[in-house]
Amino acid sequence: MIRYVSVAREAEAEQVIEKSRFIGCVTRVCARDGAEEFFAGRRALHKGATHNVPAFVLGDNGELQWANDDGEPQGTAGAPILRMLVAEGLTNIAVTVTRYFGGVKLGTGGLIRAYTGAARAAVDAAGVCDVCEQALLTYRVDYGSFGKLQTVARRDGISLGDAVFTDAVVATLSGPSEDADALVALVADITSGTGKLVARETRLTAVPRL
Repeated sequence: MIRYVSVAREAEAEQVIEKSRFIGCVTRVCARDGAEEFFAGRRALHKGATHNVPAFVLGDNGELQWANDDGEPQGTAGAPILRMLVAEGLTNIAVTVTRYFGGVKLGTGGLIRAYTGAARAAVDAAGVCDVCEQALLTYRVDYGSFGKLQTVARRDGISLGDAVFTDAVVATLSGPSEDADALVALVADITSGTGKLVARETRLTAVPRL
């Protein structure tokens, strides 16, 4: 199950427009304090910049949105970055666009295009991913059942993690959360009901889009 769409990794991209440098940087965050830590780090890195414009979208459905123009004319910097992120369906993402002023004023339209373009270039550099719910099922099975489980996993493309071998085998299967009950039924069938479910959890996994 896809929970939300975000960036695959932290990345930055730079554009020079009318002698001004615009450096966009994006990262994936899960909470406001993570976004604020990211912003503080970027301001420290570019403390000599004319502007460090921040924006974030948080929550699986983008419920929390915030941006600041950091001294640029109102509505020309943070707001257009935020609109771009929302239009692209991205969330749990923090963005800064740093500007080193080059001496040429860009006007309202020019600023909007410059800040949006730098943020978009950083998103493109980072790549987009689907953050999905994955079910992890850890089982204790006998050696014969584990061999059958390996065969079925290879055949059906089921992810089977590293196993621990003692008097029995402890191994973890993973798959989309919506398939968890089907995996439980599969293991019960393969082991004739002797497989013991040791742990069951759900984890978020980022799957980059090609």
